[in-house]
Amino acid sequence: MNCWDLLGIEPTSDRQRVEQAYQQQLKFASSDEARGLEQAFREATGAAPAASDIEAQTPPNTPNAQPEQGPEQPQELDAYSAQVAREVVIQIKALLNDSIRAENADVWKAILCEPPADQPALRADIARRLESQLRPMAENGVFPASVTAFLGDWFEWPSLREAASSHGKEPQPDERNYPEPEMMGQQDEQNEQPPQSVNFWPAVIGWIIGLAILTSLFGGMGGG
Repeated sequence: MNCWDLLGIEPTSDRQRVEQAYQQQLKFASSDEARGLEQAFREATGAAPAASDIEAQTPPNTPNAQPEQGPEQPQELDAYSAQVAREVVIQIKALLNDSIRAENADVWKAILCEPPADQPALRADIARRLESQLRPMAENGVFPASVTAFLGDWFEWPSLREAASSHGKEPQPDERNYPEPEMMGQQDEQNEQPPQSVNFWPAVIGWIIGLAILTSLFGGMGGG
């Protein structure tokens, strides 16, 4: 196969005609075929094609090469999903105003894990809406460790997993000096014991002796 067969034209001295044929064939050529076409062009014109033309038309060496993609863009939500995301964000912001409920991880789970808010696209959108407010609060130890750890896992914020161990603290139990249950039971038993009886026999004996003396005195007076 000669150069004209590769270019797909009849022999000609018209350089422009040869160049057009070369460019046309190059669009559909593989890397090996492109090298053959270049050689055919050289033979047909006695000169090599411009380097810019070859780079522009030569296909990539990898047959299934894909164009390089940029950063993944957030998935656009439909109207219903966007409304759900807005409602969840409103509930979270209301929760932040209640310091007691905000320390309960179960409350956060009840809001964020409720379908359809648990779907990946919705979860990512909610995370994007809340990150600027919620993430700094969790990193600075505003929430207990259980809440911080849950938010880090749910929204895939790795920094919160470290913050859960370094800043977040669980509420500590009241450390008042209460008596142990066993001691309390012993005290109750002691309190329930009946009072000890008073030994009154000496008083009775003394009263009987006094009565006998008085009787003898009055009896002697009567006899006199």
